[in-house]
Amino acid sequence: MSIIETHNLTKTYGRIEALKGVSLRVEKGQIYGLLGQNGAGKTTLIKILLGLVRLTEGAATLLGQPAGTVGVRRRVGYLPEDHQFPHYHTAYSLMDFYGSLYGVPASVRRRKIPETLELVGIAGRMHSKIKTYSKGMKQRLGIAQALMHDPELIILDEPTDGVDPMGRKEIRELMATLKQSGHTIFLNSHLLGEVEMICDRVAILQRGQLVREGTIAELTQQKGLYVLRLAEGQSFPVEAVTQRGYTVRSLAEPPGAVEIAMSDGQTIDPVIQLLVERGLSLRHLVEQKQTLEDVFMKTVEAAEPGVDRQRRRGAARPVGGGN
Repeated sequence: MSIIETHNLTKTYGRIEALKGVSLRVEKGQIYGLLGQNGAGKTTLIKILLGLVRLTEGAATLLGQPAGTVGVRRRVGYLPEDHQFPHYHTAYSLMDFYGSLYGVPASVRRRKIPETLELVGIAGRMHSKIKTYSKGMKQRLGIAQALMHDPELIILDEPTDGVDPMGRKEIRELMATLKQSGHTIFLNSHLLGEVEMICDRVAILQRGQLVREGTIAELTQQKGLYVLRLAEGQSFPVEAVTQRGYTVRSLAEPPGAVEIAMSDGQTIDPVIQLLVERGLSLRHLVEQKQTLEDVFMKTVEAAEPGVDRQRRRGAARPVGGGN
């Protein structure tokens, strides 16, 4: 059973199409990243899954039930973006309040509140007023309330927003621990480096459309570009490889390495065969990859050419808005 599944999901607000036929699938135990610029439709998708907004066409299921089914919500933990907690609460009293809403018995809450706050690193301040917390501490508290009832699915909207580098590392480790214990995490984040380090699969939305989807390895693989290095003291046969239709470029790092670029239809096999025939020893061979940020920028630019440059020229106009 998939944890999240959508088929041709569409949402319109009058003439505005917030989602245009989005189909994706999230399996149990995955950390699934949802990427996109402001206005791409990320938050609309999450609200449909949670039953906060009704879909227009298509289908969406959550934990095997139609999106919006009331009973399913008890099995989901949710951290919204830009959440606001009442400042008169302490972390303990807030967690106690949310635990009661989730139906967690009082005896279980007394045990779980310190444990959960310890898990996110703020147990030492559990009796301090929230108004004294930094933004990073409030974010950790938001994650804690999403975990209070031990949900099967955890939806996190910008979970590391305002958190320092050490805190972000700790939150990544927490997500990895939750995954190992069988939880599924649906993650929305603008920090592409964070997503690349933690997610199993990623979907990129652009103006309501799903424009790329796959594993990190699939998305970042840069086909047709290899880095090779021979044994120390051996020279790479640049001219012979070039004559076979490949583009060769020497690299400063690692020392003695070359980059081989291939045209469509070419493989690296003839190059390897040539090296073997000449008695050369291959010490390093790796297919080049892009970062997730590279993939995201190229995908967005391809989906909407020139949009970022146009916005920079018209900087007086506001950018952003809903997700």
